[in-house]
Amino acid sequence: MSAPDYPVIEVVDLVKTYGAGETLVQALDGVSLTVKRGEYAAIMGASGSGKTTLMNILGCLDVQTSGRYLLDGVDVNTLDDRQLARVRNRRVGFVFQTFSLIPRTSVLANVELPLAYAGMKTADRRRRARAALATVGLADRADREPNELSGGQQQRVAVARALVTAPALVLADEPTGNLDTASSAEVLAVLDQLNQLGRTILLITHDQRVAQHAHRLIELLDGRVVSDKPMPPLANGDAYGGRHRPFATPDAKAVPA
Repeated sequence: MSAPDYPVIEVVDLVKTYGAGETLVQALDGVSLTVKRGEYAAIMGASGSGKTTLMNILGCLDVQTSGRYLLDGVDVNTLDDRQLARVRNRRVGFVFQTFSLIPRTSVLANVELPLAYAGMKTADRRRRARAALATVGLADRADREPNELSGGQQQRVAVARALVTAPALVLADEPTGNLDTASSAEVLAVLDQLNQLGRTILLITHDQRVAQHAHRLIELLDGRVVSDKPMPPLANGDAYGGRHRPFATPDAKAVPA
């Protein structure tokens, strides 16, 4: 079955305000952007630029004050809370800076969690979780607990958990923020490979070296998009590990839809 031809993200004149009167804060001021299926884009901006607010809306963790947001063809503003939770579970895979893994629980169980919330049968969700772990090169760590893994490995588990529902969008918020240089390169190599497998990835970062793994850079300032352009070619040493560095996962395969 061919992929749909509509974009994964379509945002038109997005506005987000907090407070009222003298305390009114305009976090987003007419943001419009489109992310096509299979794109690898990065959003950058200084503190207070609106990138966290935009990420929360794109991930269906918050709603806009005005404007339109279509996620994988669905007008998010028309959904009730239950429908929104379902879209968040099925269509967005989150990778956070803090890993957000459950301690004293196996890696496999951590990866299965979104499928358990979705009500999938145990055998099916374990098969998919093992496939996701193979994709990030951690098939042999399924029975370990998070505290037995390095920081880079824990973040790769988080990537596997983001993938396991076969989401339309992988949303990575500062995915290397808690990692050293070697572990950052390891995680970014996985994201590079996932994009090569056709995954749509949106990277939120303040680090130019991280952003240069993407193919497109969107810059925010004071709640507005001030630049949206293709990422220029890398010079040696510009990025963690280099763009699209091969990742050694001979048993890796795309997580089934």
